[in-house]
Amino acid sequence: MVGRSNPGTGHRDREQTRKKILAAMGTLLARRGSSGLGINAIAREARIDKVLIYRYFGGLDQLYRAFALEGNTFPSLEEVTEGRFHEFRNLTPAERAKTIILGFGRAIRRRPLTKEILRWDLQERNALTDALAKERERQSQLWFGLAPNLNGADLPAVASILAAGQVFLTLRSKTADTYNGIELHSESGWKRIENAVALLSDLFFQHVEATAHKAASDEDKTSAQGVQP
Repeated sequence: MVGRSNPGTGHRDREQTRKKILAAMGTLLARRGSSGLGINAIAREARIDKVLIYRYFGGLDQLYRAFALEGNTFPSLEEVTEGRFHEFRNLTPAERAKTIILGFGRAIRRRPLTKEILRWDLQERNALTDALAKERERQSQLWFGLAPNLNGADLPAVASILAAGQVFLTLRSKTADTYNGIELHSESGWKRIENAVALLSDLFFQHVEATAHKAASDEDKTSAQGVQP
């Protein structure tokens, strides 16, 4: 039996090599941005022969798609909710939305790789940015699936504006210290931004509640008029 390999060894080696390649790609993207990507650079970072990239992924475009799905490129719902996901069933819709929107902003600020991806996404369109956009949309639709019916109120549009504002200011902090007098490199500056996001989120849900109350009141008045002798 000497010399016989474990049947599972080849599979484990393949998976470890794939993970090394994907990790190397993430490292390069976070360190050097999109200009640092390429088969040769990724192979050097992973310390493998570049032929393995072609063997396991087929080429750069296929590697991009795999990275979008497996590269831990965007925060998960568990990360965004900062350990509070198990409490969601006890939260009001307004509290759920605010938790996710604020948690998303904080998660982005903690993630050098995700910041580089978002910055790159604004600069050009290619196979990787397309794959990443599809994965981002898939995640966001799952998150919005947690929201109740808000009687036609456009939560995705409002959440997009609040999330995009945080993303823009996060990316802007790389090239600016302040924005409209708000410090982008201090806890106090980000506390101001988060307070504003929370206020706007609360106002949206107050509007939803007021609209629903008015609609119910109008319906009661119409019903009452219909039964008058």
